[in-house]
Amino acid sequence: MTPASNGAAERSGLAARQAELVAALVAGGAVPPGFDATRLDATRRALVRKRAGEAAKAWPLLAASCGADWPRAFAAHRAGHEPVGALRDGWDVARALQRRGELSAGAAAELAEREFAFRYDGQGDPRPRRGVRFRRSVAKLRARR
Repeated sequence: MTPASNGAAERSGLAARQAELVAALVAGGAVPPGFDATRLDATRRALVRKRAGEAAKAWPLLAASCGADWPRAFAAHRAGHEPVGALRDGWDVARALQRRGELSAGAAAELAEREFAFRYDGQGDPRPRRGVRFRRSVAKLRARR
């Protein structure tokens, strides 16, 4: 084996170990060999709390409706799932709570507003609906009169 091919194999092995670690931290993967499960779990919980904080900024009424239980409610629906961004993470939590009949009136209104303005299939990024931006602009102009 040449030194160049040996280096490539080492990089490939390192990349695989890094991917295992990332999967364990954010996507519900198994604890990779050589890592302390307790510390990994603490890091995993901290990352979910951080995501909950970011989602709360994007979904303030949803987070407020859960109050102090927001981090727990968020974790119940998003822990073990790869991060998809604060908007999508919050949207998925809102839809899950709505299906269970646990969405407050304010959070339901916040979700309805997002559903009106964007198309979101739960898989890809939300996309603005056609004509919504124009209708909002007209409504703002009318409100100024």
